[in-house]
Amino acid sequence: MPLALWALTLSAFAIGTTEFVIVGLIPTIAASLGVSIPSAGLLVSLYALGVAIGAPILTALTGRVPRKQLLLGLMALFTIGNLVAWMAPGYFALMAARVLTGLAHGVFFSIGSTIATSLVSKEKAASAIALMFTGLTVALVTGVPLGTWIGQSFGWQSTFLAVSLLGVIAFIGSWFLVPSTIAMSPPASLMTQLAVLRKPRLLLVYAMTTLGYGGTFIAFTYLAPILQEVSGFSASKVSLVMLVYGVSVAFGNIWGGKLADKKGPIKALQIVFALLAAVLLLLTFTASNMWLALGTVLLWGAFAFGNVPGLQVYVVQRAERDAPQAVDVASGLNIAAFNVGIALGAWGGGLIVAHVGLMATPWIGAIVVVGALGLTTLAGWLDRRDGLVHVAGTSRAVAAH
Repeated sequence: MPLALWALTLSAFAIGTTEFVIVGLIPTIAASLGVSIPSAGLLVSLYALGVAIGAPILTALTGRVPRKQLLLGLMALFTIGNLVAWMAPGYFALMAARVLTGLAHGVFFSIGSTIATSLVSKEKAASAIALMFTGLTVALVTGVPLGTWIGQSFGWQSTFLAVSLLGVIAFIGSWFLVPSTIAMSPPASLMTQLAVLRKPRLLLVYAMTTLGYGGTFIAFTYLAPILQEVSGFSASKVSLVMLVYGVSVAFGNIWGGKLADKKGPIKALQIVFALLAAVLLLLTFTASNMWLALGTVLLWGAFAFGNVPGLQVYVVQRAERDAPQAVDVASGLNIAAFNVGIALGAWGGGLIVAHVGLMATPWIGAIVVVGALGLTTLAGWLDRRDGLVHVAGTSRAVAAH
């Protein structure tokens, strides 16, 4: 694989770290800035909202910008956003920094696959995309726990400084290694994207995605407070639990892809959503015991992102039938739906913490995931009614960002 691809992978690692590291730092940030836990949780929502807006809208607006220039601009924006977070004098400045970095995130992954495939021969395209997205998986396994530890040991601002340094390295790597002659596909206009949103069956898939991820993030956003206040973990041990979670996510993502390949997306999603809802419900009863909570978090990671391959395969299958002229747009909008789910889940979780209590987040999250299971079952029924047979698809294990 060319060295330029490793520059993209490092960029993905930095972006994945800054997205999820905030989860382990929520109690630290809340105490430092003098805000409530739900207010700190909004930092997750605002980032995801930036991704959801940035992916479709800014990708369309920057469709004619040369790819290398756009890539460098995005990494510069990402680095500036993290530097603003590092120097943020207060809560609202940190909120603005999170939105800024989220915008860069959304466009990066919209164009990243195109750049990656342009760097290699056609038969290596899938491997190139998989390698780039490996940066996200590695971020969950190493970047998030390490960033959590840095933030708890040296102050949460230090985490954003460290991530901004990664952004600088990725910028330099892309400057020297990514060629200037990258082929550009015709840009998808906002009207094309709006046309996709008029397809009821694609809207059903986006609703499945939003509820599936939203249910998870109702509880996941507030995992660190649960671990510290209910399970009894010290702040320094939370980073180790995040490491366990990240390793489990890596295996779960691969498992989810193989399951979708074997059983087809609908059946695989039904299995994953059912298991995910069960684990979230289980956390309600195990959180008060340190070791049982650790085991439940390990199970949770295995299922939390296992729905990604099935959802991505299914949206492509539906788009090929309902909007064949805009398959890439339909797939990109599903990425936006993932982040809408994260934003709504983190926001809703904050309301639950404020008005019901911290330990209501797992079981309410489970109910929302059951909603995703119901929509998935409805989608399968509609497909059978239309005479469609679900077959296994190519479900590569990549994170949906």
